[in-house]
Amino acid sequence: MDLDPLLLSRIQFAFTVSFHIIFPSFTIGLAAWLAVVEGLWLYTGRRVYYELARFWTKIFAVSFAMGVVSGIVMSYEFGTNWSQFSNIAAPVIGPLLAYEVLTAFFLEASFLGIMLFGWNRVPRGVHFATTCIVAVGTTVSAFWILSANSWMQTPAGFAIENGRFVPTDWFELIFNPSFPYRFMHMVTAAFLSTGLVVGGVGAWYLLRRRNLPHGRIMVAMAVGLLAVLAPAQLIIGDMHGLNTMEHQPRKVAAMEGHWETKTGAPLILFAVPDQEAQTNHFEIGIPNLGSLILTHEWNGEVHGLDQWAPEDQPNVPIVFYSFRVMVGIGLAMIALGLTGAFLGLRRRLFESRWFLTVQALMTPLGFVAVLAGWFVTEVGRQPYIVYGLMRTSEAVSPVPGGSVLATLILFVVVYGIIFGAGMFYMFRLAKKGPEADQGEPAHGTPARPLSAAGDAAAPAE
Repeated sequence: MDLDPLLLSRIQFAFTVSFHIIFPSFTIGLAAWLAVVEGLWLYTGRRVYYELARFWTKIFAVSFAMGVVSGIVMSYEFGTNWSQFSNIAAPVIGPLLAYEVLTAFFLEASFLGIMLFGWNRVPRGVHFATTCIVAVGTTVSAFWILSANSWMQTPAGFAIENGRFVPTDWFELIFNPSFPYRFMHMVTAAFLSTGLVVGGVGAWYLLRRRNLPHGRIMVAMAVGLLAVLAPAQLIIGDMHGLNTMEHQPRKVAAMEGHWETKTGAPLILFAVPDQEAQTNHFEIGIPNLGSLILTHEWNGEVHGLDQWAPEDQPNVPIVFYSFRVMVGIGLAMIALGLTGAFLGLRRRLFESRWFLTVQALMTPLGFVAVLAGWFVTEVGRQPYIVYGLMRTSEAVSPVPGGSVLATLILFVVVYGIIFGAGMFYMFRLAKKGPEADQGEPAHGTPARPLSAAGDAAAPAE
């Protein structure tokens, strides 16, 4: 049996990166939310905020650990599976990843211990400062990782010397054409994903009539976040799409399902792309709307995949469907946020069981959208690993396909056991809820009890 090492290496990296991206997406948003909640505790003295901070810090610790472990595996894969790419692109990718370790990982690791174990051991202000530093560290980490990945999408600030990519302008290289849009899009997606998780857990508490003051805060803050950031993400996504249209038109053609270059292109809502026949089946679209969205002109010209040979096209069905999953979930987030804001203004947010049920059911959808977005980004770049310059087939290591298959199977088994256990533990923590700590927080004026702060649970409806 002839095993293709290129295909298996791509599947293996796709599997590991899909596992990995979930945890940084969660920790970026959760670290920022923990800083907000702890700041509210210090400002208001309401113990309910203290309990929320202690509770979600435990979940953050598990997610952060799994993110670190899965990230280390990916670093080794650059050498084991993609050694040709590592050799040729090392002068560019190596420093960017090193900067991430020096500026972000060390920052997080240095203060994470105080954040996790410093409760009642250091002054409150010091602990709050460490939480803020960890939150900044997670965002800085995303900055460097996305800069490296964006360079692979829209390379800039380099020269090719002796067959290797060599930096010539670090500012241009780091802030390459797609980086600002991808960074904003990804960080916003992380905040939205975390908001769905926090709000979904809070909604579940309210439906079960448990931890009512905590659940109300989680639901209300999540709704406020979604009402603001979900529409903003639509605008950021449009800016990102226009940038992609300029620098990676074949990716946009695959996203939109356009096989022929045309003016007044439709917005294709649904179709069954047939890459072999270079056409769509069962196509449903809105005339001219595709051109209006992509070019901001009613009869604007939109490039089709007929501009490139079939071997130079990405896998259209994966890109096409993943893009619609991402956009569909984004629209659902907007609807959830605006509906929740409307109910909040009418003081019916916590009593609307149908809304709380929908919010609880949408808990994992943010991560589904993140994964779909990454599939669009990475598969849409194919057949290149460095867009337009180095094909993925030129980047793979000269290893037997059987060896890659063996490690892929091993990864599936190990990841299933280790990360399955981690996810199960986080689910148990969430189910248990933010129980009140025994005693009062140390180092400062004791936080007011629930009754004094007006956080007592409301009578059952």
